[in-house]
Amino acid sequence: MSKSFKALSALLCYPSLELKEAADDIAQVMASEAILSEEAQAALKPLLDDLRSMDIYDLQERFVLLFDRSRTLSLNLFEHVHGESRDRGPAMVDLLETYRAGGFELESSELPDHLPILLEFISTKSLAEARELLQDAGHILATLAERLTRRESSYAPVLTALTEFADVESTSKEVQELLSVKDDDPEDLQALDDIWEEAEVTFGPDPNAGCPISRDMLANMETTPAKAQAAQLSE
Repeated sequence: MSKSFKALSALLCYPSLELKEAADDIAQVMASEAILSEEAQAALKPLLDDLRSMDIYDLQERFVLLFDRSRTLSLNLFEHVHGESRDRGPAMVDLLETYRAGGFELESSELPDHLPILLEFISTKSLAEARELLQDAGHILATLAERLTRRESSYAPVLTALTEFADVESTSKEVQELLSVKDDDPEDLQALDDIWEEAEVTFGPDPNAGCPISRDMLANMETTPAKAQAAQLSE
């Protein structure tokens, strides 16, 4: 099991006050486990600094602009390979069954292929299993990393770190095919309207559950000093 993947999952959740307060603890968790390279950890510092210093509403606005208003940056992984095709539904069900077989119950309104959800599941596995699962989605992760890097986003190092851990080649044919799709314009309001008009699909039992990672993993960080919390994060 790795708490570092829980920490990375939290960083990709919609920003909350709890997440802002947990920035130091997230850094400490990753440093103590040292699953990511020193370079990868250092690259995450600007995002952690943003969480510490930026106004919560500015953080949330930036997050929405990136991940909710751009399909080419969607954190729902199957969006990049299945789109709205009929293959997406069965793939979603298969992933949900994989979670359940591993004793992981989805408690969120997010879809099973939402990257923070996948990372929460991966955090319960061995490093070898985690690497294998990330490799399955490696071409998507590498594509997101490149797109975010092009935008000079402080979120880019999160995806780059996952790509590095999974040992994915960003020059692979699969990655280049995904990158050949033109980037969305988050200022295209008509495209945004089209997204909102799509039918909502809920897999979790509680549509108001939000991001389970920021809720569950960060709940205990409020009363515990950073170094102690790094050893006490829930398994």
